[in-house]
Amino acid sequence: MENADYDLVIIGGGPAGLTAGIYAARARLNVILFEKLVPGGQILVTDWIENYPGFPDGISGSDLVENMTKQAKRLGLKIESNEVVSLDLSGKVKKIILDNGTVTANAIILATGAHPQKLGVPGEDAFFGRGISFCATCDGPFFRNKTVAAVGGGDTAVQESLFLTKFARKVYLIHRRDKLRAAKILQERAFANNKIEFVWNSVVTRIEGSDGLEKIVVKNVKTGEEKELAVDGCFIWVGILPNTGFLGNSVKLDEYGFVIAGHKMETSVPGVFAAGDGRNTPLRQVATAVGDAAIAAFSAEHYIESLKN
Repeated sequence: MENADYDLVIIGGGPAGLTAGIYAARARLNVILFEKLVPGGQILVTDWIENYPGFPDGISGSDLVENMTKQAKRLGLKIESNEVVSLDLSGKVKKIILDNGTVTANAIILATGAHPQKLGVPGEDAFFGRGISFCATCDGPFFRNKTVAAVGGGDTAVQESLFLTKFARKVYLIHRRDKLRAAKILQERAFANNKIEFVWNSVVTRIEGSDGLEKIVVKNVKTGEEKELAVDGCFIWVGILPNTGFLGNSVKLDEYGFVIAGHKMETSVPGVFAAGDGRNTPLRQVATAVGDAAIAAFSAEHYIESLKN
């Protein structure tokens, strides 16, 4: 077995990365986790999580990730703030090229997560941070007694729209179809909330304003009719994109850029595993990220043992 700096390098510090770290540290692997920002990932901007087992009253995203981070560190996981720029997987020992150097490992777990998808319409970039947001928890309080739009129809869009009603006078929930994709319990709450007005079969085509956002233009996809909605803010939840750009062609990705991984979380490269929102999975939740990561760490441990033997 060739010498490497670490048995295992984990890339990404969200729930998947932290869980993998907990399992790897308990297995007494020589492991390090690299996270380019702070541990947490998308969960940090999640107001409230009520479908993660063990918290009957729910828990905030920030509290859950703080608990996970404390647990991982207590078990001895080393967490370093550093950005992984690229990987060299050509040899048995893998090279992880960082912002400020290179480290080597016998195995890698990719837990890089994902980020919100943009609408790609005029005005979106111009008003980012001046009315456009992807985070109700971060920016909702700025819209107290104001009118906002929310775009999307899945769990995140509906959950976050409900959160916005704590502050906003009115929330237009704009969805390109005529029914929501969100969990039924969330739909029930949204339909019962008189601050939410649904704009069905519609997409945003333009975002306009002067100093700040003032209005959005929505188009009915069935009739082609356009109308303006006077809003102070627009929150966008129309899907996610994987944080896998740095991987290049080093592992196989699907057509959307998500890492292809099997039931043992193995990728196309032996010794490289994937977990969480950045892999090709039918469900992206904290619970699935944690499950993925436990399997990935278990698989990585067995792979590392096979090298030693």
